[in-house]
Amino acid sequence: MDILFDSFEHLLDPDWIMQNGGLYLVLLILFIETGVFFGFFLPGDPLLFVSGMLIASVDEAYPFSLEILNLPYWLLLFMGSTIVGNFFGYWFGHKFTHFVNRKEDTWFLKQKHVQAANEFYDKRGGFAVAIARFLPIVRTFAPIVAGTVKMDFKNFTFYNVLGAVLWVGSITTLGYVLGETPWVLRNLEYIILGIILIVTLPVVLKLTLKKRIKAFPKR
Repeated sequence: MDILFDSFEHLLDPDWIMQNGGLYLVLLILFIETGVFFGFFLPGDPLLFVSGMLIASVDEAYPFSLEILNLPYWLLLFMGSTIVGNFFGYWFGHKFTHFVNRKEDTWFLKQKHVQAANEFYDKRGGFAVAIARFLPIVRTFAPIVAGTVKMDFKNFTFYNVLGAVLWVGSITTLGYVLGETPWVLRNLEYIILGIILIVTLPVVLKLTLKKRIKAFPKR
């Protein structure tokens, strides 16, 4: 657990990011979290916010000397990374359906995570692929589940792109706009914690209420 917490701390440290691959490292992390089944623990939401701050605050050309060009450049790359990640997840679910739906847990694939994504997909349909971007864990497994149920590929592509635009565009731009605000810089840890709580609270509440309902069955 200590290693995991240390990893989170590094991934959300702007200085560490810039010293270890910069925002190109973020591209890899986003790809893994949005479609590779073992990437569910990665902190995509606060990472996008921190990336927005970096885009606004890096002094040297990164990569353009005109600062106004840097934000759309990275937005497109981040969106592309998450879109490709979802395509990989869809392909994996389509190709390895029996592996995904197996009853036994493994250290890297928990059936409770797959089941949560399944229930979310059943309730929301294709739109689940888009809005799942805002839900930790679910955003990793939603494209995999879409692949296992053989969701129409054209519909999947539409919602995949829509989700990438909404998720990356909103959180990264928010970080970019607020990134150079002194109060934000002084309270970055609390802001990141707040983002994590906001995006995870709906999932936690749903799981808690579900357990209580099961504990008190109807008579």
